[in-house]
Formats: sequence, C-alpha cells, structure tokens
Amino acid sequence: MDRGQVILVDTNVIIESVRVSCWSALKAHFSMETVDKCCEEARSGERRRPNYVVVDEDALRVGVKIHPVSARELATLAVHDPDSRGLDAGERHLWAHARTRGDAWLASSADHAAVCSAARLGWMDRLVSLEELARTAGAHRAAGKLKDQFSTARLSKWRTIILLEGGLS
Repeated sequence: MDRGQVILVDTNVIIESVRVSCWSALKAHFSMETVDKCCEEARSGERRRPNYVVVDEDALRVGVKIHPVSARELATLAVHDPDSRGLDAGERHLWAHARTRGDAWLASSADHAAVCSAARLGWMDRLVSLEELARTAGAHRAAGKLKDQFSTARLSKWRTIILLEGGLS
C-alpha cells in the first residue's frame, strides 16, 4: 500500500482507530474515504455504555472524503449480492458505494458478514486489516492495542474459511 492509496473504511474501523489513536496517522498516510451512514453511526450510540468511544465529528470529517449513497446504489448492491441485505447499514452503504468506483481502492472492515459479502462480490484481494493500515502508516504502538477482530491474523482466518470451506454466510 502506497502513500495516498484510497482506503474505504466502515464504522467499526473508524471507531477503533479513534480508540487506539491512529486515525490521524491513517489520514496523513492514506486517502481515507467512507460514506455518510458510517459517519452517522460512528457519532451515535449509547454514550453511558462502558468503553464508549467518542468520535469527534470535526476530527472525523477533516481530511476524509465522505460519500452520499443513493437508494439506487443500495438496490444495485442488493441485486449483485442479495445477502447484503443482512449487513449492518454502514457496511451495506459502504459496499454500495464501492460498487460505483472504477479506481484501485482497498477497504477495511472488521465485520465478518461484510467480509463474506466482499468475497461474494469478488473483492477478497481488496480487503486489508486495520492492523496492517496502522503499521503501514507508522502507528506501530496503536496497532499493538487493537482488538483482535481488527488484526491481520483474524482477516487471514476469515479469508481461509471463506475460500476453503465456502463459508460465505
């Protein structure tokens, strides 16, 4: 991954990168992009919940390209991957946006269902873990603090299961 590489990120990746303090490093190294729904989700939730991560809207939006997603884009995704209807809204909107792109984007998601959907859409080679992004951006300390589902090992495990066992559900 080169400096300036377009990286599409979902809500969970945004929140976790803020939690471990690597969001700024990611924005400085990559061309970070997401969709309106993921921004909305990242700023919502039960603030009184233990371990709630506050995502500052200004910090989220500065230096990040945020795309709207139309009902038509969502419908087109549903045609190409009918099981995508089971995704969380943010991941569904992100994949709907991704289908419209013609560039060499990569994406990061720590959601198993989103990874399975990416596989059904033929995007397995476009997925990258938050751990790998953080390390590439020079945020090695932050990478060591990530929860397991954001690790390169977890993504590799999911890929193996999907490719060898056909576990696309």
